[in-house]
Amino acid sequence: MSLISEFSKRNVFRVGAAYLVGAWLLIQVAETLFPLFGYGDTPARIVVIVLAIGFLPALVLAWAFRLTPEGLRKESDVEVALSASATKRLDRGIMAVLALALCVFGVDRFVLTPQRDAKRQAELASQIEDARQQGRTESLLGSYGGKSIAVLPFVNMSDDAANEFFSDGISEELLNLLAKIPELRVISRSSSFFYKGKDLLVGQIASELKVAHILEGSVRKSGDRVRITAQLIDARSDTHLWSEAFDRQLGDIFTIQEEIASAVSERLKLSLLGEAPRPRTTDPRAYAQYLQARFLSVQGRADGYAQAIELLQDVLKIDHGYTNAWDALASNYLNQSSKGLRPWDEGFSLAREAAEQALAIDPLFAPAYSRLAWIALLKDNNLALAARHYQRGLELGPTNVRTIGDAASLLKSLGRVEECIALDEYVVARDPVNATGHFNLAGSYLFARRFTDAIASYETALKLSPNRIGAHYQLGLARLLAGQPAEALESMQRESLDVLQLLGKVLAHHALGNSVLADQLQADLIASHAEDAAYNIAYVQAFRGDADAAFNFLEQAVKYGDPGLADIAVEPLFSNLHSDPRWTSLLRSLGKTPEQLHAIIFEVQLPDT
Repeated sequence: MSLISEFSKRNVFRVGAAYLVGAWLLIQVAETLFPLFGYGDTPARIVVIVLAIGFLPALVLAWAFRLTPEGLRKESDVEVALSASATKRLDRGIMAVLALALCVFGVDRFVLTPQRDAKRQAELASQIEDARQQGRTESLLGSYGGKSIAVLPFVNMSDDAANEFFSDGISEELLNLLAKIPELRVISRSSSFFYKGKDLLVGQIASELKVAHILEGSVRKSGDRVRITAQLIDARSDTHLWSEAFDRQLGDIFTIQEEIASAVSERLKLSLLGEAPRPRTTDPRAYAQYLQARFLSVQGRADGYAQAIELLQDVLKIDHGYTNAWDALASNYLNQSSKGLRPWDEGFSLAREAAEQALAIDPLFAPAYSRLAWIALLKDNNLALAARHYQRGLELGPTNVRTIGDAASLLKSLGRVEECIALDEYVVARDPVNATGHFNLAGSYLFARRFTDAIASYETALKLSPNRIGAHYQLGLARLLAGQPAEALESMQRESLDVLQLLGKVLAHHALGNSVLADQLQADLIASHAEDAAYNIAYVQAFRGDADAAFNFLEQAVKYGDPGLADIAVEPLFSNLHSDPRWTSLLRSLGKTPEQLHAIIFEVQLPDT
């Protein structure tokens, strides 16, 4: 009898096959379960080694012994009939193990593997974003060296806690004053004020904000007297470079701000091109009310906007020529309009009047040009006019982060998405813990079809501001377009704004193949929001392949002056319409064909700081 026949008779081949199938099954289970309990690759590697070592002994045992109902017996002691019966049981065992292995393989391949891939993709996106942030940090430190600073909110030391608006206002005024120094990189208000009330070491804050210096202090206001203490800290060595206390009349507040800015410039050895920056002065009573109005407006509440407007109107009765107050008034009107607290047309009209009044008083007042550009972009659909306003605003305030961020929105509307991303990344570098900056950057990545980057930036925005309206919806869009409909639906369901949640559910359920449910939700959407969300309904219809309905709602969006039309040329959800002849005709009527957009001149030169 040949050796191969003997191997077959003794079931060596069957045992070897059963061993290999069982070993593969154990390895798959190990690779699936160990990571769930936080173990690395080492335990799974040990399992593979042990199974490999055990293969040869298993074959030796199969040669020498047989598995019988009475247990293991020597080959020579097993009867032929008994051997045949054992062989059949072994075959059935192999088939059972093989069936189980196929089940495990199916679950792993079609259920667990996509989940692991999604997790790895998310981790990779996070690593990419961390690397990008690190790259920005190294670039910033290389460019600015030690000439970077964050102004933390000054502590309110007044007996009246209501005077907190004054200490916050002084901090912001100092920040804005220092930001006028071209050589100095100043972290924006939103990031600096993120640390208000948080018990963190100066070194940790400086590290997170990527700055070398911190300016902090306190304010005590009593009647018409004010006491301000300020100290400049080198965060790298945790040493005080300068500190001083100012005990003056309220009327001297602007002189104090100027002296602090000069002291910072001197200690950081900044080269001033011309005069040191000076604050815009006004009547002390008007100034206090102006600071209170600004304190109310940044809280983002409906009553806060209304109270701020009343205070600013009182300020302008005292000093009609105070341009800061006119600009703050325009900002509040725009905020009310964007949040549905004032009719769209009325709010933009009042904002335009306030911004134009500021420029009538001071034609070199840069923020007012940004307000007018925003109105031209969203209300007038006049991209050329918006470009001229932003161009002038950036000439007068080249390092103003808000103006640069708004200018990025115009570049996006012009279809120049990569340039838009460059500006948004600049803003994030200057304002690193501001959720709005990350949110806007994510939107730019989305329009550039860089969906992995968009998802990472939206997740960063949500970490900084978990309740931000629209963030979960936008994250859902990024996941949808990245081919992750189930994850998109999960994000959409977490959106707090009802209309956005409804829009998102229609899109996600359609992508998941739930057409009947998507139709029902779409009917609810149209019944409730056909006028105020015409643009959004149009891209839902386009995404779902109903071109006729999409164009009908786009016509309605044009009729209602929907601000979403600003981004129509680059909106990815309209991709299904691009081959339709009506698409080019619509863009031409809006002045948004590629040729028309290319003809608009708008050049943005990012500053070195």
